[in-house]
Amino acid sequence: MNRWCGLFALMCALPSWTAAQDSATAAPAPQLVSLSLDEALRQARANSPAYRQTLNDASPARWGVRNAYGSLLPSVSVSSDIGYTGSGEANLGSGFIQPTSAFITSGYSLGLRWDLSGRALTAPAQQKALQRATDEDITGAGVALTADISTQYLNALQASAQVGVARQQVRRNEDFLGLAKARYRVGQAILLDVRQAEVTKGTSDVALLRAVLAENQAKLELLRLMGVEPPVAIEHIVLSDSFPVTPPTFQVDSLLALAERHNPVLRSLRAREHAAGLGVRSAKADFLPSLSMQAGWGGFTQQFTNQNLLLSQSLASAQGQAADCQYNNSVRSALSLGGEVPNCFAAVGLVDGGGALLDPVAQEIRNQNNVFPFHYTGQPFQANLVLSLPIFTGFSRSLRLSQARAQQDDADEDVRARRLLVRSDVQARFLGLQTAFQAIAVQASSRDAARDQLRLAQDRYRLGAGTSLELSDAQNAVQRAEGDYINAVYDYHKAMAALEAAVGRSLR
Repeated sequence: MNRWCGLFALMCALPSWTAAQDSATAAPAPQLVSLSLDEALRQARANSPAYRQTLNDASPARWGVRNAYGSLLPSVSVSSDIGYTGSGEANLGSGFIQPTSAFITSGYSLGLRWDLSGRALTAPAQQKALQRATDEDITGAGVALTADISTQYLNALQASAQVGVARQQVRRNEDFLGLAKARYRVGQAILLDVRQAEVTKGTSDVALLRAVLAENQAKLELLRLMGVEPPVAIEHIVLSDSFPVTPPTFQVDSLLALAERHNPVLRSLRAREHAAGLGVRSAKADFLPSLSMQAGWGGFTQQFTNQNLLLSQSLASAQGQAADCQYNNSVRSALSLGGEVPNCFAAVGLVDGGGALLDPVAQEIRNQNNVFPFHYTGQPFQANLVLSLPIFTGFSRSLRLSQARAQQDDADEDVRARRLLVRSDVQARFLGLQTAFQAIAVQASSRDAARDQLRLAQDRYRLGAGTSLELSDAQNAVQRAEGDYINAVYDYHKAMAALEAAVGRSLR
């Protein structure tokens, strides 16, 4: 909409010429906004909803190619967890029950995985083919948009030209009415001639109103296809382009060759055909071995929440060890074996008498327990390499291969059918273009003959040799001939636009 904003700013900046006029003078004529075909096409490419929807397919297609290449690289995953387990009791058997402390845990893992198969190796080429097909779909949408906008632009110009014919007919009927009244006043015509001229004049006025309505509707449809709102009142928008009529110099063989190379729908189907062929290769690759490699690192923590219970359990264990040490010392002393432990309590981390743990031992137990959440105990590194070759999969691989071949055959037939349709369309529209050009010359001759007929009828009526009905018929014949000539001219231009759409590129 930048162009419309610029036009509005320009209109606002223009000084009003009425400033130098008297306040009682009439208001100036409204500012007209011109619209060229190039501007209409530019606005349509920027704002047409249907075309913009097609453009949205480009990004997923690009990411499809990147994803296919990314599948050839290893995948990396990392995870972390925390947990909590409440307190309880442990049954040691023989009636011994030991209370347990609640504890909290944390952990991490880092994994590396790499899978390599024939399907993964063929995926990038297949996705590239699909991306090319998407690009051709976008090109085809642009060609279709150009054809739609050009045709509707021509429709609006055609409607504007028909307004000119209708206005000319109104002027003719005004002259006819004035002449009838003048002849009636001098007694050379009857009142019936005047009434006939008035009816004819009213009919032409209504035809002009309908022609103006058709012109405005054609402009509104053009703006709708462009995807924009009217920047000013629709009657103030003027289409500025004109299209000369030139004899077609194309050869049908060259047009068919151009269509083979440039028709976007045909090119898109060929890209999909190539992708389907790669799909068959991918399905065949399922019969080959696949390689998988995994590697991982990890760690964990476990911290008891009740340190007093942990210390008491450690104290009880140490006291048991001290009692065993004292018993061994007594046996060795009685048998004179030697090798007694000098201080059994200190040896197991107890104070003298065995009533408590030594402070350094208790602190070490506390330090070893205080590991949550990041003082991990590492787990051993793990890695494995797997080479697999499925022997029997319930014919699933054969099914996928058959489906891929069927899709390839369908794609081949789609290309062949589209090629036949393109060639038929090009030839038919080429014939239509030639016919439309020949019709212009015929309609031009008919228009000239109708104008001569009108001049003769007007002269006869002025001289009193002709009737008002004869003059009215001549005027209607001129209007039809001029309208038919305009239709023939714009039918030729629309036939050219249709031929360009069939070929897939501009021919002018």
